[in-house]
Amino acid sequence: MNPSDPADPTNPRLADFLCFAIYSANLAYGRAYKPILEELGLTYTQYITIVALWEEDNQTVSRLGEKLFLESNTLTPILKKLEGMGYLRRERDAADERKVFVSLTDAGRRLREKGLGMNLVEASGLNSEDFAKMQKAVVTLRGNLIKAAQGKR
Repeated sequence: MNPSDPADPTNPRLADFLCFAIYSANLAYGRAYKPILEELGLTYTQYITIVALWEEDNQTVSRLGEKLFLESNTLTPILKKLEGMGYLRRERDAADERKVFVSLTDAGRRLREKGLGMNLVEASGLNSEDFAKMQKAVVTLRGNLIKAAQGKR
């Protein structure tokens, strides 16, 4: 093969890496979300935490971490910050103090009305059917990579 051939597996280019395409798409998503999140004073991780609580309010920190693919040492500071902002509250389970439940406050629920329910389907340039296919393919890829990393291929 010609060394400059992009299909040459012995000479991969950065643009040939799927992991880089996903990484850079994630960065592009961050830039697309940035204006509204800045206006609200939230980070993307804080945003997805609130979205997960809109989906299922009053869940344990461990359940929330599983949904968000975040370890508790990463999630806890996010929850503390959101609690300090008045968007959620954390409460220990009286029966089992190891469990901490997280629930939205009225202010956290109202964020949806302020534009946090934003949808970037249009910005993606994909029609709704292609968007759904892409999302499903990325979720499948993520699941396969998690299994591979755990040695469960």
